[in-house]
Amino acid sequence: MRTAIGMAVVAALAAIGTQAAVAQTPIPSEPANAVNLVDGLEGVFGTHAGFRRSGARGVCAAGEFVGNKAASAISKASAFSGKPVPVTLRFSVGGGNPNAPENGKGVRGLAAQFDLPNGEQWLMANISAPFFTAATPDAFLAFLEARKPDPATKKPDPAKIAAAAAKYPDFKPQMEWVAKTGVPASYAAVNYWSTNAFKFTNAAGKTQFAKWMFVPVTGQEFIPDDKLATYAKVFLEDELKGRVAQIPVEFDMVLQLAQPGDPTDNATVAWPDDRKKVVAGRLKVTAVTDKSTCDGINFNPLVLPTGIEGSDDPLLAARAGSYAVSQARRLAK
Repeated sequence: MRTAIGMAVVAALAAIGTQAAVAQTPIPSEPANAVNLVDGLEGVFGTHAGFRRSGARGVCAAGEFVGNKAASAISKASAFSGKPVPVTLRFSVGGGNPNAPENGKGVRGLAAQFDLPNGEQWLMANISAPFFTAATPDAFLAFLEARKPDPATKKPDPAKIAAAAAKYPDFKPQMEWVAKTGVPASYAAVNYWSTNAFKFTNAAGKTQFAKWMFVPVTGQEFIPDDKLATYAKVFLEDELKGRVAQIPVEFDMVLQLAQPGDPTDNATVAWPDDRKKVVAGRLKVTAVTDKSTCDGINFNPLVLPTGIEGSDDPLLAARAGSYAVSQARRLAK
């Protein structure tokens, strides 16, 4: 009897110790890097051979961008010459699930590769929220680790999510935005933001930090909550094809100019709405194209033309590195 009781006590103490160890596990468990950020995405969404680890469900498109010469006062980038440049595009549903329902809440993505004169390129990956998920790579890793499903329940542990949110309040802006914003009725009818800041330099050497957004010329369209169930789980690609077949889809690219004191290193903080805005050009989407046209592009946000540089936002380097790791895994299949 004593032996049985003793063993039970030892087992109970061991269980308590294990729970305590889990509770004391740092969030995140290690400093973020390109590899563990992609591991984190796979931990949340699973590994889907041949698909991107973020924005897994998507569609390629083609178009052109005509810059506004007024923007050349802000940057000497050739994108703002006033001459049309070809653009390869990819619209997507946020997250790493290639079977994600398109009638559900969450961010949408607009990635682009501008093929500029003299072999220059400008790559970008924008989302339909003015805030990124987290302010730093470590915070983003914590966000992912907290949402990894428990092996026993197959669901995320609410306690871990709460602990991560308490440590990183910068999760809140995007989560609140998504919760209050409707589900886009079309890839063509929602705003897309850079979220990160970039440094623009004009021909005279003057610098200006700015963020950008792509604003649909025909306005935004959201599905009423009481109509969501009437939409198919997959409709965005066909909807975009139908639109483009009738008339090109157009977005104005709008630069928001920073003032002194506006943070350039935190993509979870939106600058005040009264900051000066400049229409930098118009993006025209002319066709939905085959997967092969954009599948090999990783949309590294630090591939930039002369006249535009990355800011001090640590997420930019983290995104560039993790996009490369994701692409290598995806193409290796």
